[in-house]
Amino acid sequence: MPVPASSWYSACNCATATAAASVVVRAEYSNPEGTSSSDDNSTVIMSRSTTGASSSQLHSDASLQTLPSVPSLQKLSLSLSINAAKPKVSHLSLISSLRPDPTSQVTSIAFFSSSSTAAPTLLYSASANQIRAWDLPTLTQIDSFNFSGDGSVKSLVFSDDGRIFTAHQDSKIRVWDFRRRHRQLASLPTFNDRLLRSLLPRNYVSVRRHRKRLWVEHADAVAALAVSGSLLYSVSWDKTLKIWRTSDLRCLQSVTAHEDAVNAVAVAADGTVYTGSADTRIRVWGREEGEKTRYALRATLERHRSAVNALALGGDGAVLYSGACDRSILVWEREDSAGHMALAGALRGHGGAILCLITAAENFLFSGSADRTVRIWGRGIHGGYACLGKMEGHARPVKSLGAFYDGSESGYTVCSGSLDGEIRVWRVSVSPRGK
Repeated sequence: MPVPASSWYSACNCATATAAASVVVRAEYSNPEGTSSSDDNSTVIMSRSTTGASSSQLHSDASLQTLPSVPSLQKLSLSLSINAAKPKVSHLSLISSLRPDPTSQVTSIAFFSSSSTAAPTLLYSASANQIRAWDLPTLTQIDSFNFSGDGSVKSLVFSDDGRIFTAHQDSKIRVWDFRRRHRQLASLPTFNDRLLRSLLPRNYVSVRRHRKRLWVEHADAVAALAVSGSLLYSVSWDKTLKIWRTSDLRCLQSVTAHEDAVNAVAVAADGTVYTGSADTRIRVWGREEGEKTRYALRATLERHRSAVNALALGGDGAVLYSGACDRSILVWEREDSAGHMALAGALRGHGGAILCLITAAENFLFSGSADRTVRIWGRGIHGGYACLGKMEGHARPVKSLGAFYDGSESGYTVCSGSLDGEIRVWRVSVSPRGK
């Protein structure tokens, strides 16, 4: 059955109310061993259980009974008296408001730059089946392109060779050529890839009762994408993680990553992959020994009590941030002795589900929420955090974020895309720590 938007909001509200009733104790780390049609108005999936009982809710109940609550890093920082060691926002202002299509939700935004070291020059936004390119210095629209089909754009990323990959509600990944005025090159999986695999019966997998598909095909909405080097990573509400080679657009591997819809993916510089799901879990994937493109499960991180919607990496991959419908942002830090991430604490303040996260430099995190706000978080030299500012003005949930250092002294440009159809462009100036 489709998952209506109202169900998602009520599920998130239920999860946050339950989480608010818990008692703060101390942080512990747990590392246990170890599809249906989609609705365009639903921005995340809380649970896609077919048994009638939400798997997300079941895990939440279990965590209430057996797991202590997570301490707030803001409270820890206050108790350690290290506020002077944190950066501060000295100026916050709204530069512009863009409305690509007032009748359509802004579901994804992304910055394009000519190289990994150059400042972005273009802003891309997606509303329904329309993708627009904006000149960042002037904030004027310079191009737009669309596609045939009913699938709205859920994620948008760039490869180093000038191609754009977009993830869609209709289970497809589309490839566009930036250098040729955004001409569509292919849809993944490509026709040749499907033809090659279709010859062998073993390449078919069951996706529903009495229905089979090739393992290279996603069977439900593609929720998020990430690019690292020559590889593209996609996650879907069909519970899978797929790895693609960008040079020839072939699917190299597909794994059933979670027990419920997968909403988010993040990739570290060393190739470690993190996936977040409606089953409340985050899973860590590493390359198999002697392999460059095949992955195996390395760890499972469990502390959220509702669907995980967003992931972001900071500190050169040493810190992982995860946002969920329980209104919390959990901070995970690399633990060398364990070889994976351990829970450090939580950032609290949002009044609704966390829908998007993005990091800037090593010390700043931006979070967008169903409470219609964007918060700025700063990390102190001793590991404490503080909410440095709050951006308000959207009429509906904030679904996508982008941020970059704009070249001025301690200045950042932040763009927030909302389900109200608006992109708000902000200027954030940050003073050094202790000043």
